[in-house]
Amino acid sequence: MLSEDGKHLYVSWDEYHALIEKLALKVYASGWEFDQILCLARGGVRPGDILSRIFDKPLAIMSTSSYRESAGTVQGRLDIARYITLPRGELEGRVLLVDDLADSGETLKAVENHLRSAGKITDLRSAVIWVKGISTYLPEYYVDMLPTSPWIHQPFEEYDVLRPTRLAERWKI
Repeated sequence: MLSEDGKHLYVSWDEYHALIEKLALKVYASGWEFDQILCLARGGVRPGDILSRIFDKPLAIMSTSSYRESAGTVQGRLDIARYITLPRGELEGRVLLVDDLADSGETLKAVENHLRSAGKITDLRSAVIWVKGISTYLPEYYVDMLPTSPWIHQPFEEYDVLRPTRLAERWKI
């Protein structure tokens, strides 16, 4: 649900999963065949996992981070992991790059450039749930274009500030 001022988008678990399924359908409808999925941790892990299951393709994970401060609401320096985790072999061939959103677009752009310079990928396309209006990067596949670039409140963000002591209180442990 988009707030009245257009500055916040609140997403429930059901909406979140429905959006990932719609993303899968967009990729499927394109007819593009791919060999592997590379998701960007952390935001792309859940969509990547679900797409990996739907398409029955191996899932590779690359860790990136740019949102660290103020419970993940302030963008900082972009860090890209040196290594990619995958079940076997190398990241090569046709790869679907998955993240949750194209915010500024800088992360996806940097990762794409990094991957293309490795030389083993023959075709690389990207898929996200949301593209913000301020993004300088437009993925091949996305579900929602958000012209007002709202802050997206995803259903799992409560865990950004939930600590073990509060969790123990919640479960009376």
